[in-house]
Parts: sequence; C-alpha cells; structure tokens
Amino acid sequence: MINSKTNIRSGLLLLGVAGLLSKSYGADTTAPVISGPPAGQLPVWMTDLGIGLKESYDDNVMLVSGDSEHLQESWVTTVSPKIGFNFAPLVGQTNMLQTLSLVYSPDFAFYHEKPDENYNAHRIGNTLKGKSGDFSYSLDNAFLYNDGSKVAPDYAESQFGGSANQLDKNRSSFATAAPRERRDQIQDRSAAIFQYNVNKFFVRPASSLLYYNLLTDWHNASAAPYMGYQNYVDRTDVNGGTDLGYKVTFDLAVTLGYRYGYQYQQALPHSIDTLQVNGQQAQSSSDYQRILLGIEGKPVKWLNVKLVGGPDFRSYNDAAPVNDDHPVTRYCEGLITATITPNQNLTFTTKQWQWVSSTGKLPYFDSSYALNYHWKATSKLGLDLGGKFLEADYDCGSPTKSLNQSLRNDAEYIVSVGVGYAFTPHLSASLAYEYDFGRNLQNLPASLASSAAYRQFNNQLVTLGMLYKF
Repeated sequence: MINSKTNIRSGLLLLGVAGLLSKSYGADTTAPVISGPPAGQLPVWMTDLGIGLKESYDDNVMLVSGDSEHLQESWVTTVSPKIGFNFAPLVGQTNMLQTLSLVYSPDFAFYHEKPDENYNAHRIGNTLKGKSGDFSYSLDNAFLYNDGSKVAPDYAESQFGGSANQLDKNRSSFATAAPRERRDQIQDRSAAIFQYNVNKFFVRPASSLLYYNLLTDWHNASAAPYMGYQNYVDRTDVNGGTDLGYKVTFDLAVTLGYRYGYQYQQALPHSIDTLQVNGQQAQSSSDYQRILLGIEGKPVKWLNVKLVGGPDFRSYNDAAPVNDDHPVTRYCEGLITATITPNQNLTFTTKQWQWVSSTGKLPYFDSSYALNYHWKATSKLGLDLGGKFLEADYDCGSPTKSLNQSLRNDAEYIVSVGVGYAFTPHLSASLAYEYDFGRNLQNLPASLASSAAYRQFNNQLVTLGMLYKF
C-alpha cells in the first residue's frame, strides 16, 4: 500500500497549489478574458476547494455476529481533501457547454485498532453537460481507485476445521460487503443521456456502465492456512437503449423505454473453488432486456418524482447455478422528494434489480429502500433523520446446482441521525450516529438453524466531522 503519510502530504500540497492558483492565475491570450475573483473568493472556474476531517468509533468493523472471534472495534480517522473545477466558463458563455467539470475527492482512512483495514480511496468525477435548442446531453463518470489491502478478510473461527467453520459459508452478504469496499480495487460508474424535444414529445437515447475490478488475492478457502478466506470476483453491468417521452404538463412527463444489457461475473478457477455446472466453473453472467415505464417531474408544486420500472427478461449462461435459465424478474428505480416547508424536505429512494454476487457463482435480487428527513432549523443548524432497508435474496439460485449455497436471504436495517452546524461560511461541523441490524430472512431447515444466528450482526457507528471550505 502507498504510504499514508505520503498521500496526506501530496493531498495538502495539491490544496496549497490550488490555493495559490485561486489567488493569482494567468489568462490565456487565446481564451476569453475572465476578470479575477474578489479578494478571498475562488475563481469562477474553481467550484470546490476544502478539506474534511472525521473521527469515528466503529464497534463492529467486520460486521460479524456477537459470538465471533472476529468481533472487533476501532477508532477511525478519515482525512478528505477536495478540489473541483468547472472549465466551461473559460470557453465563454454558451448553452452548448454548460458544464465541463473535474472533481478529485480522496479519502484517507486509518483504522487505529485494525490497521489492515486502512485504505486510500482516490475518487475522480467528470461531468459534461450542455444544450442547444431542442437538443441536450449529459455525460457523467465517477471513477474510484481504492488503494487498500490486497488480502481479503479471513472469517474462519479455526484453521483446524470443524463445524464452526461450516458456518462461514452462511455469513451475511452485507457483512462481507463492507470490508470488500475497503480492499484494493477499481470501480467505474458512467451514464450518457441525449435528449431531443419535439413539441410535447421527446426521444432520449441512454446508456450506463457499472464496473468492479477487485484486485485482491485468491486463496483456497477450504484448506489451512486460508480457511474462511474471502475470494472476490470482478463484476460488470452495461446497458443501452432509448426512452420515448410525452409531456403531460410543462412540469410532468411519462416515458416508455427499452434497454438491452449484459452482466458479467468472473468465474473462480478450479484450484480455488470446485463448484461446476454443466462441466464449467460456476458463474452467472447473463444477457437481459427491459421494458420500462416511467414518470418524471412535478405532479404537484411541492413534489418532485422520478420513477421507472418494468419487467426484466433474463437469459443466463450454461454455467449459472440457477433454477431457471430464462426468468422474468423486475427492475425499479425511483427518487421522490417532498418539500414540506421551505426549510424541510423528505426524500425517498429505491432500487430493485437482478445482480451478481461479488463472492462469485450466484446471482441475487438486490433491493434497497431509503427515507431521509432534512430540517434546516436555522441558517446555521441542520438536522437529518434516516432509515434504510437492504435485502439480498438468493431465491433464484438452485440449491442442487449450488450445493445449498443459495440458501440465503439477507437483510440489513439502518437507522441514523445527524446534526450539522456552520460556524462560518467556511467552517462547519457535524455529529452523526448510525445503528445497523443484519438479519436473516431465510426459512432454513433445522439442520442449518444455527447458521441463522451466526449470519446476524449489530453495528454502531459514531462520527464527529469538521469541514473547511476555502
């Protein structure tokens, strides 16, 4: 791993250089002349410049059951500089290029009682947006390189085998997801949208990419010294299609869309995992087609809605350990924001879709529901209350083909409260508390009843943060 102190020095140096640029910068004689900013303000093309510091207490870093020897608490320090640019003003005032942004926002996290969980998350965001007459476009990309440990977690209670280790096969999928996100990896999320309006109608080609490249080592988890070791695989979802829309009112539209997509799940080699289907290493890559109905805009003045959903027609490859190679599932994604008063709003988000596991072999139905209330009590004080429900249902997996690895339906309940206070326009602080409950929703046979308690967990996280914006 790259030395953490070196990363912090580099980040602070970057902020220092940006600060100097914000005070004095030269104008290119071939570009439009832009007047300098008032004293103490950033130039118009610099949208963000700041640094955050958080100190957290996590009482269950690995999200394991209370009777596990891997139950461990830790103080966590996170340093988060941020610098952002919008270069569109440098090319003059034009609707065709409204936004040309670049944002670098890394996190440097230090787990004081469990340093193998340290990571340096380098995030780069890009946005390209514009409009010309009835044509508009938006291109967004969020790239992450996480410089973390290449060694994945080891959950075995013992390297000598026995019944306790068998329970590792039934650990909650949410328990393994949290430490996975701290490991060495590359992620990329992209979306491209083009829209052309014709009176009350519009046509909107769209595409999206979700890419995970896990860079952790692989080991045979069924033999010492790596019993209980967690192997992660690469995953990708890519799709494209078109929406046809009709504006019911000036602020509200209905849409009908189609998407064709592909999901990839990397197969573990036979030396790592021996599960095979039809003589091939088990993996659940698939093609899919979706028919989507949507509504977007403001049905009433205080309510903003964006909902889309419909059937998902799936076609799995021959090596997928599933009950049905051609199932019909559903896809749903939504964002609803209610402005209760000018200082209070309520936001609901959801996504439900068929996805593939990061631990290889199986697909699952992934559901998330989140509700957040925000109250701007005063010009300086804000309050947030949140609740979230997550579910990973492996019911589509074949118990026979997967050797009972599909006998799982995991859930996570999250409640949170946070308060923020702005001392000045540049300096603010926040205090947040979060409680996570991991629970088993699967009706298991009596022979596996003990694993239900093993896959459950409780987790508390308390965070105090400071943010300074230049």
